[in-house]
Amino acid sequence: TGAIGLYNLGQSCCLNSLLQVFLMNIHFTGILRRITVPPCAVQRRRNVPYQMLRLLEEMQCGKCKAVRPIELACCLSAHRVDLFVQHDAAQLFLQLWNLIKKQMKKLELIEDLSDLYTVCIQEHLACQNCSFETINNSIMLTLPLPVLDSNFHRLKTLEDCLKYFFYPEELTGQNMCFCQLCGRKTPFVQSTKLVHLPQTLTIHLKRFCFEKSSNTHKLSHYLPFPQDLDFSAVLTENQCQADDKEKASWQYGLFAVVAHSGSTSRGHYCAYIRSLTEWKWYCFNDSEVCQVSWDDVKCTYGHSNLHWGETAYLLIYMKKHPQ
Repeated sequence: TGAIGLYNLGQSCCLNSLLQVFLMNIHFTGILRRITVPPCAVQRRRNVPYQMLRLLEEMQCGKCKAVRPIELACCLSAHRVDLFVQHDAAQLFLQLWNLIKKQMKKLELIEDLSDLYTVCIQEHLACQNCSFETINNSIMLTLPLPVLDSNFHRLKTLEDCLKYFFYPEELTGQNMCFCQLCGRKTPFVQSTKLVHLPQTLTIHLKRFCFEKSSNTHKLSHYLPFPQDLDFSAVLTENQCQADDKEKASWQYGLFAVVAHSGSTSRGHYCAYIRSLTEWKWYCFNDSEVCQVSWDDVKCTYGHSNLHWGETAYLLIYMKKHPQ
């Protein structure tokens, strides 16, 4: 099953959780096994994909309940990834992914890695006085979903968060934009449309909120998420820029949840991951790994009265029927 724990090296619970999500994904490890091994020892010590591959082999070949990711941690430190500090899982995920992609030498592996994880969206900005419109295509590693609307009301489900993220926004008053055709500032409508979804989709629930005092606090309210998610059923036609063949592949099953407990200044991460070989859920809590039920995973939905309780922060979905 690959359900082997990772010892905490000192505030490394966030790193451990993300490594488990990477290494339990057989699509990712299939890419990792095809890397070019650096020729000399110095290069191998500084190569993140190679050190991840070594860690994977140690986890799969060892007979211990957990292993120490010391060599990988030292490698990351050499690339200015801070150790022994509190990390934000979404930021660290982006750091790790960029390092992995940067150090993969084969072009086809870089392309495969991008295809595996990146989301393609289209951003529209349209003047409401004339026909002027700008369209930009961009890619994202995660879908950063707000859990509050513009009036600071709590969104009730993951589907509501998705709809709100792709809902058009009117830019009026102080937010008006300069229109090249009108020659002055006019009201605009800003909208985001979904173009392409990857095999492995990472959703970032923005539960850490900035206050006016520049402090952050955690939004722990109840927010359920489904095991099965069909984007074509959630989003409207106006929120999509894709053909029927693309939309037919937008059916997902939940693969993993990276959960956070505690506050913004003091917290702990663990990962709930469904084995792709057994289809059983496991909780990876540093060196401790145990089988759990879907009801245990649902405990990460959150609770308004339990601000220190465990809440889902990253949701990783996997395509049911990839193209």
